Amino acid sequence: MIRILPQHVRIELRQLLKLAGPVMITQVGIMLHGVVDNIMVGHVSVNALAGVTLGHVWLMGTLIMVMGVIFGIDPLVTQAHGARDPRRLGLGLQRGLVTAALLTPVLVGLWLLTGPALRLLGQDPELARIAHAYALIQIPAIPVFLAFISLKQYLQGRGIVKPVMWITLGANLFNVVFNWAFIYGHLGAPRMEVTGAGLATTLTRVVMLVAVLIVIRQGHLLRGGWVPWSRESFSVQGIREVLAFGLPVGVQLSLEIWAFEIATLFAGRLGNHELAAHTISLNLASLSYMLPLGIAIAATTRVGNLIGEGRPRRAQLTAWLAMGTSAVIMTGSAAVFIALRFRLPTMYTGDAQVIALAAAVLPIAAAFQLVDGTQVVGSGILRGMGKTRPAAVFNLVGYYVLALPLAAILSLRGDWGLQGVWIGLSLGLASVAIMMVAWIARRGPATMAVTPTA
Repeated sequence: MIRILPQHVRIELRQLLKLAGPVMITQVGIMLHGVVDNIMVGHVSVNALAGVTLGHVWLMGTLIMVMGVIFGIDPLVTQAHGARDPRRLGLGLQRGLVTAALLTPVLVGLWLLTGPALRLLGQDPELARIAHAYALIQIPAIPVFLAFISLKQYLQGRGIVKPVMWITLGANLFNVVFNWAFIYGHLGAPRMEVTGAGLATTLTRVVMLVAVLIVIRQGHLLRGGWVPWSRESFSVQGIREVLAFGLPVGVQLSLEIWAFEIATLFAGRLGNHELAAHTISLNLASLSYMLPLGIAIAATTRVGNLIGEGRPRRAQLTAWLAMGTSAVIMTGSAAVFIALRFRLPTMYTGDAQVIALAAAVLPIAAAFQLVDGTQVVGSGILRGMGKTRPAAVFNLVGYYVLALPLAAILSLRGDWGLQGVWIGLSLGLASVAIMMVAWIARRGPATMAVTPTA
């Protein structure tokens, strides 16, 4: 199939896939940490699974904003790499690490409020207590994980993707062992159940940071992209540049993830079984989402590198190839969701009611796989361009004007139940994807200046 394409298209597609393959594996590996937590906690009890789910709502809903701000180094690093500017590359990483350090206390404060916040949002007090315990034990790993994210974005921006892939895969083995030991009480560890899952996540993140630091040092991966730390690393103007790119990304990602977190709160109001079924469906959809997210990250890198090289038309080609590749992959994911809708939920629980509810939702989740892939790849393209604000606007309209009101009406006021939540989300997601494609068609990479912008 690839052979029938023009030569320049084949070359660019290979470049994109060369980056996207390892990044997709990396993103799936990171997502598997949460999947493993849910699967192993789900076999403790339905309440334990529901409590961990609510913990994820608050933890990810707050973490994603900070991660998005750190993603502000993406256009700086990718375009500097394309322009072969080692000074700007090194400063991009340093300022990302400084930004991460400045935001750590904010995240600590928010995680300390997990239980009270969830009770304020109307969740069951017992489930909020479980979620609070799950969150507290993960607080020591906040600076560790943010440092890892900064280093990961820097390496990806330079097209160095395989080391982080292997580290993430290896970390999953540690996570499984840590979960097995601390959730169920093996290897001499006490039986900690939900708290044990949180401890396993904390220890796994420490392993990941140590591993990436060792690999960077041993592989000399900063070569050609580093300058010594100096006052310039901490300059207010430099941090402002990161924030100028990163804050819109943080807002965009927060709007997106909180749309799903609020939908989870809707499911929680329907009942514990509905919440557990929603968790399973969302977990599977999120796992599938990691594939186009990998393509999106590759698109960020490739588009940014090409713009830095002064080749905007080639960057536009990459943008369309990334979207097409995502569409093919997500079509396959949708088919799996439909074909295995009764079997996939059994990985998480043996509860017949939860399995039936999840099986009824998965075909709807399959329907929005295509548009989900389109919108995330579009966001990646915009990050590579350094145009991070439009995606935030699109998410605000798609999720908060359309998706959530529809989800609330269909699920809480209508007779659609959990299916209503997912129908509302699907329609909102489709609108975001349409707006993203239209913007890239009219104002994509091809419209940027030919001279490097790094």
